[in-house]
Amino acid sequence: MQDKRVVMVAVGGQGNVLSARLLGEACMLMGIPAIVSEVHGMAQRGGIVETSINIGDINSPIVSNNEADVLVAFEPLEGLRALNKCNKDTIAVVNTRPLPPFTVAVGQGVYPPVEKSLELMKAKLKRVVAFDGMELAEKANNPLALNMVMLGAFIGLNEIPISLEVMKKVVSERTKKQFLDSNLLALELGYQAIKG
Repeated sequence: MQDKRVVMVAVGGQGNVLSARLLGEACMLMGIPAIVSEVHGMAQRGGIVETSINIGDINSPIVSNNEADVLVAFEPLEGLRALNKCNKDTIAVVNTRPLPPFTVAVGQGVYPPVEKSLELMKAKLKRVVAFDGMELAEKANNPLALNMVMLGAFIGLNEIPISLEVMKKVVSERTKKQFLDSNLLALELGYQAIKG
């Protein structure tokens, strides 16, 4: 397997830390070395949260600038902010539903048009797959399951040898029972969003 450097970015509370940990556990289950690390811009809901998952024979816990093979953006503006981690060969999966920062919510800032953000990403990256992940989470009857949608979408890219079935097994073992059905459905919907 070729080494892969994956960056997941989100707003605090969107669940990317759990997604990264589940992905790391799926790799371990399959005997694939993986290092998972996280960086919190603010230690609260609404702050920037970045996780790195280095898969394969990589000894670093972080993904440096221009090194990401895959960017998974739970929020479009966070995807734009993470472009420095990417290069011309990076593939991005982007949730298109914005979660505006506090400054925008109180009228002290302007959220850039999502289409403009996607255009900038498409100009710099190899491939950008963009869809409304929140719509799929809502379809799974759990708006908190965006992280499972985005994890399923990443698995659907086939960038690493982790099947949807393996990911479902890990999710089944590691998530709360009251959310299990909606998490599994959200994972499946995210996967299907990529596979078509």
